[in-house]
Amino acid sequence: MLLYTDQISRGRQLTLKDYFIGTGGWGYFRVPGLSPLVAYSKAFNFVEVNNSFYHVPSVEAAKKWRRIVPKDFTFSLRVHRSITHEHKLRPVKEAFETFETMKNLCSILQTNMLHLQIPKSLKLDASSLKTFRDFFSSTNLGSLRIVLEIRGRDAFQLPQQLLSTMQEHGMVHCVDLSKGEVPAYDSDILYTRLFGKGRHNVYQPTDRELAEMDHKASSGKSQKVVMSFHYIRMYKDAARLKTYKQTGRFPKVTSSTGLSSLEEILREDARFPTDKQELVKDQGWKLLDLTAEERVHARDLLEKLPEGEYGSVDEIREKLQHVMR
Repeated sequence: MLLYTDQISRGRQLTLKDYFIGTGGWGYFRVPGLSPLVAYSKAFNFVEVNNSFYHVPSVEAAKKWRRIVPKDFTFSLRVHRSITHEHKLRPVKEAFETFETMKNLCSILQTNMLHLQIPKSLKLDASSLKTFRDFFSSTNLGSLRIVLEIRGRDAFQLPQQLLSTMQEHGMVHCVDLSKGEVPAYDSDILYTRLFGKGRHNVYQPTDRELAEMDHKASSGKSQKVVMSFHYIRMYKDAARLKTYKQTGRFPKVTSSTGLSSLEEILREDARFPTDKQELVKDQGWKLLDLTAEERVHARDLLEKLPEGEYGSVDEIREKLQHVMR
């Protein structure tokens, strides 16, 4: 399998104790005989509680989550959207009450990372920046770290007044390394939420893309790296990165190679009859094993197909065998 020795030799490599790999939730991580969170915690050392953005968890639920995972398992919690999307961080009673509830849940989960998302719709003008400062000047964060994600703005577009408030309160600037984003300033924590280059997170990163993200994350000044995967196949992709961190090599994604690997992924859910363009659109984001050492996107092979309609996977394979001779 492909060994990225050039990536490993450059920069400081964090141990897995400092490096947290996980996904946005555990609900779809299914293992017979185990609850999803218990099964998930056997595979990963971190999870982002994504559902708290939509529904505030109960104290009883948070206590149970903490109780059933290993002691060294790490949570982060997303702030409920009412604070940012409804109250828009205005220092009003309802927002403070919800924020205090989120702080208490963090305490129960034994985490100091509270993720807060500023929506694209919120203008970063003088009024909203003052509101932002007033809100956090009116609450006691203690040891809690706000992981701030600012949707739709690159680091260089952020007003200095906002950056000053963030640094004043020890906030972590959350970015998406998979899209080339970088934090606006150095922090002891690097927190990245990974959605990929596809529309609506429908994407699988190649080995090289994962290695490049890892290099960016682990060669900086941060003492802790948090990688939260949100790709459509987030569990598999997070596991690929974990394997790479442990061994320096990436695992295969199918049980075969070449056209047999393409056939394997097409048989998952490809619908027929279809044409070349629809195949590339619907299936091109998936990874296949070109060889045991190299993963490529299915589009790399599907784009070699002649234009026309196809009625089955066997027909696609037969045509590709002919054109790739």
